[in-house]
Amino acid sequence: MTEAQFSEYGFFIGVGGLCALMVFIVFKLAKDSKAGRFGTIILLVGLVMGVVGFLVKGILSLLLEK
Repeated sequence: MTEAQFSEYGFFIGVGGLCALMVFIVFKLAKDSKAGRFGTIILLVGLVMGVVGFLVKGILSLLLEK
């Protein structure tokens, strides 16, 4: 395994771990603030939009390299 491959895998694993941590934080925030079902959905939609943007950026960069 080269250093470039290791850093690429580590980057995606690290970002995935941070996304999982953010989901946990959003659920805890929604529970502690008594946001209700609609408020929790709004918080998660905001988080998911950021994650989807990150995934689209990765996919587009792979497609443009080829």
